[in-house]
Amino acid sequence: MSSATLDHGSDQKVDALQTEYSFVLPRGLVDEDGTVHRDGVMRLATARDEILPLRDPRVRENEAYLSIVLLARVVERIGTVADVHAGVIERLFAADLAFLQDLYRRINQEGHTLAAVTCPACQHDFQVDVAGDAPGES
Repeated sequence: MSSATLDHGSDQKVDALQTEYSFVLPRGLVDEDGTVHRDGVMRLATARDEILPLRDPRVRENEAYLSIVLLARVVERIGTVADVHAGVIERLFAADLAFLQDLYRRINQEGHTLAAVTCPACQHDFQVDVAGDAPGES
């Protein structure tokens, strides 16, 4: 994750904007060799990231393809796959695509990766980091 604290003198500190978010895919990307890649990094989207895909002929032909092109722009890495393009996103399992779409919405609209949940057994309310950065995750 990319974030830092900036020191502006005396007691005033300002947190820098977090621009990268680590995640762990529920299923994982299976490469040509059969290796499963689950961990990755998504960065915050820019206005350009949201505008340019609208010009893509694949998106003009099929609106549903917008999320594929958009995710290909902001997902910086999945496992050891650093060249993430639309073809890579297309190969994801549906559960992983849905996970990345939700993560994109959370970090770009809500500014965090936390989700409020309730334990079905005891009804206790708590928050879960849906990016998968919880201790013990790999």
